[in-house]
Amino acid sequence: MNILQQPTLFKQSCYAGGKWISSSNVINVTNPANGELIGTIPKLSEQQIIDTIEQSQQAMQKWKQETAKSRSIILRNWFNLIESNIDDLAYIMTMEQGKPLHESRGEIKYAASFIEWFAEEGKRTYGETIPQTIGTNRLTTIKQPIGVCGAVTPWNFPAAMITRKAAPAMAAGCSIIIKPASETPYTALALAELADQAGIPAGIFNVVTGESRQIGEILTSHSLVKKFSFTGSTPVGRQLLKQCATTIKKSSMELGGNAPFIVFDDADIDKAVEGAMIAKFRNGGQTCVCVNRLYIHDAIYDQFVSKFMDKVSNLKVGNGLDEGIDIGPMITSQAIKNMQSLLQDALDKGAKLAPLSISTPDHANYMSPQVLLDVDHSMNIVHEEIFGPIASIIRFSTEEEVLERANDTIYGLASYFYTNNIKRVYRMSENLEYGMIGINTGLISNEVSPFGGTKQSGLGKEGSKYGIEDYLEVKYLCLDIA
Repeated sequence: MNILQQPTLFKQSCYAGGKWISSSNVINVTNPANGELIGTIPKLSEQQIIDTIEQSQQAMQKWKQETAKSRSIILRNWFNLIESNIDDLAYIMTMEQGKPLHESRGEIKYAASFIEWFAEEGKRTYGETIPQTIGTNRLTTIKQPIGVCGAVTPWNFPAAMITRKAAPAMAAGCSIIIKPASETPYTALALAELADQAGIPAGIFNVVTGESRQIGEILTSHSLVKKFSFTGSTPVGRQLLKQCATTIKKSSMELGGNAPFIVFDDADIDKAVEGAMIAKFRNGGQTCVCVNRLYIHDAIYDQFVSKFMDKVSNLKVGNGLDEGIDIGPMITSQAIKNMQSLLQDALDKGAKLAPLSISTPDHANYMSPQVLLDVDHSMNIVHEEIFGPIASIIRFSTEEEVLERANDTIYGLASYFYTNNIKRVYRMSENLEYGMIGINTGLISNEVSPFGGTKQSGLGKEGSKYGIEDYLEVKYLCLDIA
């Protein structure tokens, strides 16, 4: 990685207990754009993970005694270093994840925003004074750090999904152990290098790599880990929750989605098309809040499809390091096989593939954007998370019909709708069974708003003033002054 302005950001060792550690066993990390080897990461042993947990517990004893302001200053140092190294971090991310460089830069800024936000929110973890029930009693609450935290993060947002968990944990006075995806570990390790430079004490921020199942089992079952956070698929989330139950561990889960995107006949069609492009094709469709189903009103169906197709046909697919690229490679060829299976099922059941001619590199990890027309609810692609650049378009006639269809899923993460009818805005907002709703916009994520879903899309909220609460315990104090 000689191209980096700060080559020390490229690390092939784990960061635990304030030290860079390695192992004789390694995992290869490849560039999804071309399959070339980027480097290796350690496959840590069970004992090395346990040692990290114990070191984190010890380190936290001093960290939690620091004032919120002093922790804030150190976190702010980390934020500043991330901002000043944005080009290097974006390059590392694109190399290992594949997304276009402009998207990687955007994610680094998004990731840094959580550190800035929670550096300040840590100063506002207020307790309460409660009106007493007995004259001589004084009732109060205080909030204290929950303890050592464990987190398993995904490959699709290798920076933001770390800082959205680590920043509130550390601001609250906790230590945290991050297990990044083995496909995208180098962004996490670069963040660890900058955390070290920022003065975050040894043992407070840790990044461990290795066999996912083994590390997940240790983090979810070890008694010293008091909080566990996971971002990933719903099936894996179910299993991790079961494992957390053995120690009654506080858990937060940000799981799968099946986002509907609804366009009513009174909507601004051009604006809806722009929103659909962002919500469908950002990161190549590999986001949990990505649009899975586009419901378009009969009266504007043809007009929307025509304008949408014009936009899709101009997308450029290629190596994310090249200029002008809109969609990089998918993370693995297996991901493409899964999408092709969904695509074929839909075609077999009567859907039609819209004619598109988009040049795509000749490599197994690339997939050209696809638009499916005449989709209906008998098709698997309506019910399963696509996680790729396939847009499934469905007609609807009435508000009641589309609301029922939109809610017909086990998932409840994000949804979107477009209308200029203020009464419909309230009806749809109150009746859509989703934790987040984009109204006349396709981009909803930021650091100041609560991110999280309902139903089987997860538990808890990340970001916003609520994001720090999962890393705190409320303690009730009852004082008799008689």
